[in-house]
Amino acid sequence: MTQEPYGGFEQGPIRPPSEAGSLLLRVTRNCPWNRCKFCPVYKGTRFSRRPVDHVLRDIEAVYRAGQILMEEVAGAGRAEAPGDLCAWQAAASWVDNGRRSVFLQDADSLVIGASDLIDILSHLTKRFPGVQRVTSYARSSTVARMDLGDLKVLREAGLNRLHIGLESGANEVLRLMHKGTTQKNQIAAGLKVKQAGMELSEYYMPGLGGRGLWEANARETAAALNEINPDFIRLRTLAIPVGAPLYDDYQAGRFDKPTDIEMAREVLLFLESLRGITSVVKSDHILNLLPEVEGALPEDQGLMISVVETFLKLSPEEQVVYQVGRRTGIFRGLGDLGNPFRRSRAEEIIRKNQITPENVEAIIDELMRRFV
Repeated sequence: MTQEPYGGFEQGPIRPPSEAGSLLLRVTRNCPWNRCKFCPVYKGTRFSRRPVDHVLRDIEAVYRAGQILMEEVAGAGRAEAPGDLCAWQAAASWVDNGRRSVFLQDADSLVIGASDLIDILSHLTKRFPGVQRVTSYARSSTVARMDLGDLKVLREAGLNRLHIGLESGANEVLRLMHKGTTQKNQIAAGLKVKQAGMELSEYYMPGLGGRGLWEANARETAAALNEINPDFIRLRTLAIPVGAPLYDDYQAGRFDKPTDIEMAREVLLFLESLRGITSVVKSDHILNLLPEVEGALPEDQGLMISVVETFLKLSPEEQVVYQVGRRTGIFRGLGDLGNPFRRSRAEEIIRKNQITPENVEAIIDELMRRFV
C-alpha cells in the first residue's frame, strides 16, 4: 500500500489544560473508539495513524525552527520563518514557554504500539534532550491490553505521564455513555500505569450519571480511584454541547441532566468517599463551578469539602449570583462573591436577563456550551 505523502507539521484539536505550554505533536488523528456519548470531539471523522517518519519530520521541522528562533533570542538578528509556517508557530510558542514539555496527540497515542512510539520518543529526546515531561492521552482499554514491560520501556524512553479519561467508575454509567470499558478494566489500567513508573492523571465527570445515577457516579468513581491512587484526579463537570450524541438524548428527555446544585452535591459525596489515597485533586477547567476544590489528599480533603458545603449553604438567590458570575467568567471562585466590582457586574447580567433560581439552569446550559 502506498504511504500517504507528507503534508507538513500537524496539530490536533485538543489537549489537557495542564499542557497549555507544551509542544503538541500529533501521532494519531482522531479517536480509535469515538463512541462516547458525552464527547463532541472527532465525531464524523475517521481514525488514522500518522506514519512514524511523518512524526519524525514534524520533530525535525520544530527543531530547525527552534534553532533559528533561539539564535534570534541570542541577538543574532531577526529570524525569517521557514517554509512550514505551522511548525514555525508551534516552535515559537514552545520557545516562549521554555521548551519543557511535549504532549502527544490525539486521543490515544499508545494505540500505535510500543515499537513505533519508542522510535518517536527516541528522536524527540535526541533533538530536545532538555524536555522534562512527555505526556499523552490514553484509553484504559488500550493500556489494559498492553504488556507491563512495554509500558516500562516507554517510560524509560521518556513518556512519563498519561491522562486517562476515567469519567466514571460506575459500570451502569459507563454502559449508558458507551465508554467501552468497565470499572475493573479502568482499575487494571490505572494500576498498570503506576507500576510502570509513570505519572497518572485520571478524570472524573460530575453529572455524567444524570439525576438517576448521581450517587453511583460519585461513590463508584471514588471507589475506583481509591484502588488506583493516581497522581492527579482532575474534575471535568458535564456539559452537553450540540455535537455530542448525548445532546439528542438530553433534548428528547432521555437524559435528565443534574443542576449545578445537584452536581455540587455529587462532588461533595465524591470527596467524602475518597479514602486512603495521596492524589492531588485539580479543578483546572472553566466548566467547573468551584475551582477552589483543589488540594492534596488526605491533608486538604476537609478544606475541599468545606468549599462545596459553603456553596450549598448559600441562599438560592446568592447561588444564582455566583452561578452567573462564574459561568460568565466574572468570578474566579467563591471568594469573588464578596468583591463589589465583580458582584455588581454579575448582578447587572441577572437584572438585564431576568435570571431567577427557576430559570438559571437553562441559561447556564447555553453559557457552558461555549466552553466545550
